[in-house]
Amino acid sequence: MSILTNLTRMWLTRSFKPFIFTNKYSQTLDYINCDKLGLYVHIPFCRSICNFCPYCKYIYKKDLYNKYVDSLIKEIHLVGNSTSGRKKITSLYFGGGSPAMSIERTDEILDAIYSHFIITDGMGIEIHPDDITDSTMQTLYNLKFTKISVGIQSFNSKFQDILKRKEFDSNQIKSVLTNYSFETVSIDLIFALPTQTFEDLKNDVEKALDIGANHIAIYPFIDFSFTASNVHAMDNFDKKKLLYNITDYFYKKGFVRTSIWTFAKSDAIKYSSMTRENFLGFGCSATTLLKEQFKINTFSINEYCKRIDKDNLPTSLTINFTRRQRMVYYLFWTAYSTQINPTDFYDFFGVTLEQEFGLEIRIAKMLGFIVEDNNIYKMTPKGAFYYHYYENFYTLSYIDKMWGIMRREAFPDELKL
Repeated sequence: MSILTNLTRMWLTRSFKPFIFTNKYSQTLDYINCDKLGLYVHIPFCRSICNFCPYCKYIYKKDLYNKYVDSLIKEIHLVGNSTSGRKKITSLYFGGGSPAMSIERTDEILDAIYSHFIITDGMGIEIHPDDITDSTMQTLYNLKFTKISVGIQSFNSKFQDILKRKEFDSNQIKSVLTNYSFETVSIDLIFALPTQTFEDLKNDVEKALDIGANHIAIYPFIDFSFTASNVHAMDNFDKKKLLYNITDYFYKKGFVRTSIWTFAKSDAIKYSSMTRENFLGFGCSATTLLKEQFKINTFSINEYCKRIDKDNLPTSLTINFTRRQRMVYYLFWTAYSTQINPTDFYDFFGVTLEQEFGLEIRIAKMLGFIVEDNNIYKMTPKGAFYYHYYENFYTLSYIDKMWGIMRREAFPDELKL
């Protein structure tokens, strides 16, 4: 797998040089001139740990939670105080973990953010099914959250057993959600599980729509090397067939595809914490992407808090991009939305997309991966599958390696990918 990603990296970056992450970091982040800046806040606490989940998470303990939030608020101020005035940002997302299970201090976190940033396009938060209660939903609504994402994964007891998830009451969830008019109600589902059929996945989608979803995210199961899961992903032939069938099903229902894995009732309904040109991440394991730099915070809560207690940022690894590396990174994550606007690329880099990647565009057109529509390159269903196919290699070659190391070492010396 690493051969494919390495060859692709060398071809696109026009260099044999790998992506090199080091433990050197800046105490200030140059975000003030970044356009379309987003914010992400990581709350790593859960009631229990799902064995397939690769993200940074901890069992909830009140004392640890309070210690963490104290440090999180201080990190926000450490970053925000480095500039004067309040920066306009597109959006704010809370992820985890199960951030909605521990919202007693969310207002304090928001106050810290509001003191440095102006949110223009709304706020989203991930929610565990157990947290769909009137009390929690009312609190989130009062705090002005506009988007929620519920991690269902599957309504089917067979797949709940495979994923070691407990059953939940979908009727109760539906009853609660009908009382609140969130702009986006997204339901997360997992596909490509062992023996999963199109009918299985379609039934999950239908139930998600029945409980009030207007946005569906269907993420492929990925078998990370460092998780405790013994579930194996579906083979590529069956996965491709399943993805094509569910995509066709959504189109026939009049849904629009808003990203590789997401479908919505209209273009205006979106939930994505990752497709941003630039973003700041706060909290352990949170990442920050700026014009010339990418950094990731330590996965260790204790080391995170120790760093911040000394008024230092909790950065674990940083890469300072070459210009070409930044272009490749930009295109990889922009393509996640299934389309690339050459005008946006020019605005960001000051050169045309065709000038830098004309050959790759011609090859993608020839292979049927993209089409040009009103001067925008749009991914075909075939292109979407092969993007997924490559993303799977990328995830296991790069993200799996990085996160696996960072779960063991709070501050690695160096990482080459």
